[in-house]
Amino acid sequence: MFRVDRLTLRLLRLPLVAFFETSFGRAYDRTFVLVTLASDDVDGLGECVADANPFYSAETTTTAWHIIKDFIAPLVLGRSFAHPRDVYPALQRVRGHQMAKAAVEMAAWDLAAQKAGVPLYRLLGGSRTSIESGVSIGIQDSLDHLAAKIETELAAGYRRIKMKIKPGWDLKAVEMVRARFGDIPLMVDANGCYTLGDAAHLAALDRFNLMMIEQPLEYDDLRDHAALQRQIRTPICLDESIHTVRHAEEAIAIGACRVINIKPGRVGGHRESIAVHDIAAAHGIPVWHGGMLESGVGRAHNIHLSTLANFTLPGDIAASRRYYEPDLIEPGIEVRSDGTIEVPQAPGIGVSMDPDRVRAATIETYELRA
Repeated sequence: MFRVDRLTLRLLRLPLVAFFETSFGRAYDRTFVLVTLASDDVDGLGECVADANPFYSAETTTTAWHIIKDFIAPLVLGRSFAHPRDVYPALQRVRGHQMAKAAVEMAAWDLAAQKAGVPLYRLLGGSRTSIESGVSIGIQDSLDHLAAKIETELAAGYRRIKMKIKPGWDLKAVEMVRARFGDIPLMVDANGCYTLGDAAHLAALDRFNLMMIEQPLEYDDLRDHAALQRQIRTPICLDESIHTVRHAEEAIAIGACRVINIKPGRVGGHRESIAVHDIAAAHGIPVWHGGMLESGVGRAHNIHLSTLANFTLPGDIAASRRYYEPDLIEPGIEVRSDGTIEVPQAPGIGVSMDPDRVRAATIETYELRA
């Protein structure tokens, strides 16, 4: 049992170590909202993965700030919850805005785990004490730059390479990677930039023995993905199309995917992520944990969720210093030489923010009390 006494919003900006490019643009920094829920003298942390721009999702840092401050906060402040799984249903009056809901809901999980004196993964139902780490490589300026990036990440021990693709940066790039690096675990991510009319072109990827192609078609589509999967051998993984548990059920039912990428921010938090995980497991669909360029706070949440049994593929949870130097937390998230990450064992998410770094990155702060 815990009572939410205070909710604090922080808008922060962190520069990226190197630019990160996808099919919808190039980023040099990340602006995001951090949520703190306080109960007595315990603070729970949640990170909103909405970006400053509505390119990956319709949600942005501005919409998340507004929805949390004006609509979600009144639904949780001063209220007692028996378990953090009860927070998401308490927000059902607010339609959509999964990323805003997730930031608050995940902070509640951290808060509850700290109060119970257990690491978060135990409260979530996970069991692993380490997870496998993969890495996502954005679109580069040249094939040589791409090869150099992959060489660096393989040397660091990462167990799976994901490369972003788009029309004009797909077949030749994958062909180069296979020719240079052989049969490494490799997948591609299109972020929805192709259409069903590109089926024959995408089928040409079949010869490269990829683990999967992630979100090749529209961000809100299931039907065309099912049609595409019938035309290609490479397994389709859905990301942007899965915003709810119902979406996951429908995608599996019509054969729109053979793999699901779970991002708690995209589906509304840990409770809904667990439900998607369980549905996929019941149908023999493997899942893995995606990434949204999170700081160490969001990254720690992702690590704990990835300890559930059906997370059988390496996720996009890389070392902190790959993205931010320094990160908000100290010590940062480290990837061991065997490509694994140790799950924090302290209560809650098990990491601590550096106050000076948080102050330096903060643009705005807003606090609400019960």
